Amino acid sequence: MQLRSATLIFSLLAAFGGNALAQSAAMPSCPAGDGASVTYPVSKKVDQQDSYFGTTIADPYRWLEDANSAETGEWVTAQNKLTQSYLGTIPERAAIKQRLTKLWNYERFSTPTKQGGRYFYSRNDGLQNQAVLYTVKKLTDEPRLLLDPNTLSTDGTVALAGTSISPNGKYLAYATSASGSDWNEWKVRDIESGKDLTDHIKWAKFSGASWTKDNKGFFYSRYDAPNEATKLADINYFQKLYFHKIGTPQSDDVLVFDRPDQKEWAFGGSTVSDDGNYLIITATQGTERKNRVFYKDLRQKNAKVVGLLEAFDASYSFIDNDGPVFFFKTDKQAPKSRVIAIDTRKPAPADWKEIVPQSAETLVAVNLINNQLVLDYLKDAQTQIKIVDLNGKLVREVALPGIGSAGGFAGKRGDTETFYSFTSFTTPATIYRYDMKSGKSTVYRQPKVDFDPNAFETRQQFFTSRDGTKVPMFIVSKKGMKLDGSNPTYLYGYGGFNISLTPSFSVANLAWVEMGGVYVMANLRGGGEYGEAWHQAGTKLNKQNVFDDFIGAAQWLVDNKVTSPSKLAIGGGSNGGLLVGAAMTQRPDLFAAAIPQVGVLDMLRFHKFTVGWGWVPDYGSSDDAEQFKALVKYSPLHNLKVGGCYPATMITTADHDDRVVPAHSFKFAAAAQAAQGGPAPVLIRIDSKAGHGAGKPTTKQIEEVADRWGFLSRSLKMTPVVAEPAKVAAQ
Repeated sequence: MQLRSATLIFSLLAAFGGNALAQSAAMPSCPAGDGASVTYPVSKKVDQQDSYFGTTIADPYRWLEDANSAETGEWVTAQNKLTQSYLGTIPERAAIKQRLTKLWNYERFSTPTKQGGRYFYSRNDGLQNQAVLYTVKKLTDEPRLLLDPNTLSTDGTVALAGTSISPNGKYLAYATSASGSDWNEWKVRDIESGKDLTDHIKWAKFSGASWTKDNKGFFYSRYDAPNEATKLADINYFQKLYFHKIGTPQSDDVLVFDRPDQKEWAFGGSTVSDDGNYLIITATQGTERKNRVFYKDLRQKNAKVVGLLEAFDASYSFIDNDGPVFFFKTDKQAPKSRVIAIDTRKPAPADWKEIVPQSAETLVAVNLINNQLVLDYLKDAQTQIKIVDLNGKLVREVALPGIGSAGGFAGKRGDTETFYSFTSFTTPATIYRYDMKSGKSTVYRQPKVDFDPNAFETRQQFFTSRDGTKVPMFIVSKKGMKLDGSNPTYLYGYGGFNISLTPSFSVANLAWVEMGGVYVMANLRGGGEYGEAWHQAGTKLNKQNVFDDFIGAAQWLVDNKVTSPSKLAIGGGSNGGLLVGAAMTQRPDLFAAAIPQVGVLDMLRFHKFTVGWGWVPDYGSSDDAEQFKALVKYSPLHNLKVGGCYPATMITTADHDDRVVPAHSFKFAAAAQAAQGGPAPVLIRIDSKAGHGAGKPTTKQIEEVADRWGFLSRSLKMTPVVAEPAKVAAQ
């Protein structure tokens, strides 16, 4: 493949044709610098133009959408060679990787769950590529290995993607994912013998497995078998809900529910009630927070599926039932959510009973344990746990160890114990056993990590966004940080799909702060930190609010001398990759480095691949005239300006990402390399046998983080070189 120097690439008129948004002939020239000597692989341009409501948009790198072509393969090879060559010249990288490896090497556990008289939990002894599933009959027993995903592949790229235990504790249904793909295969293991049965289910995606009370089988959702050659890119429609009987081939599975008239409906969240009497069918449409609810009485042979909530007017999350009375968490007439009871014999809204009204905090999850409701709230992105009776009367608040995030509290209505994890930016996830009767928490598993948590501090800061909205962010640093604008700072965000960012422990981020960096996490609109209104304020025609919030966070950090533009880097993944791409094209002067990870970067074509169509409720669609106008104004691919002085950029993606297909990153990298008129490098790191992120082996995670921090150490001119701290007492 031919190469050419980045210093010669100052014209992109042929690349984007008539798209005035991508051209900037008047852009000032930029000085030579670190990236000026980087020689980029040639990315050919083709004459591809599309018309959107009278506006012509060129797409010269359309050929990179074909991940199976030889040309794309050559381009990927050349780009990875360049990136690895560049990263290999960074002297700090080796020390960073060494420290990451040492930090990562600690024992960690999942919260135990109980089923059929057994406890189940996963454990990673430190550097295992995948966590291992164990079972015990008593918490004090020696654990018995049930399933080790590390034996399923030689390189750790086959991951456990889901598990479901039969009510009698006899069978384990488990899903595996290969190379990070969203496609799952389900198998069944006899728990006592540890051997797999003949059951084998293929082409499941975004589905759990919910057992019937008689333990004879389970419900799951799948798509029709795709074209093998293009399965990682082809669009996915018409999910169907099936019942699989143990010991039978998948071809005999019974179709329970589908909607041939609704290609976008999905049923992956369907579940059997704990009493075994009802199948609750949740119908979703893409990532829209609204859903429909149907149910089927499993006590009656050939019972019909009954529509319970079909208005598609709000989010309804099934909690449990008291006979024919179903409990739901909903944001119907409550943007921060509440708990209601619906009698299926009298389902009219006028007959609904409110159990827990909406509060000032955001209700994110509810479980029914010990005949009590465990309510998981967010208050300014920090967890609060309250327990109420079935009439909504407060029993107690759960005293948490500090400001952070708690999760778990799974169980059944008759259970008197549950488990939860607690974590913060400087607290590794500690597992607690909680006695529902006494309200006492006791430590079940506490990891020991080689660092001193007292050397760091976390503070929450509110800043004002462009339109006057108050937005919070967390700032993590070594104690005694000087406010002189010299601190290398990594600003992270997401801002979409009602997903909340809360404090949690990360070896990667700990290593960054140990290096002398500042880690900042912003709670942007589009997320779920303050309920559905906060989410909607960052969607569709309001999406620019998310970017304004992120830029506002960066500006606050600069104005208050936490950092300066020459020391400020931004990062985010998936929707957060879009965030980074939009921020670096809108305010390239504000950042020294940018790392868009597995990002949605072509906002005009995202809906044409795999499940991208499902993101339309958040983004809108270029098929709509008004929404097209909004999308093209911020789409990162379409807002690169020729000769622009862009930050040092490392785009990351993976060859098996079938959530956000790598074409987004491929096209953006090609266009950004051609547009860059500044001194900073534009690189793309393309991982092999990896996907969107879930199930990524530990070895690959360490490599990726070492590359990220190594790239930033050079881009932000960090000093001194990483040195391993003195051994400290374990936590």
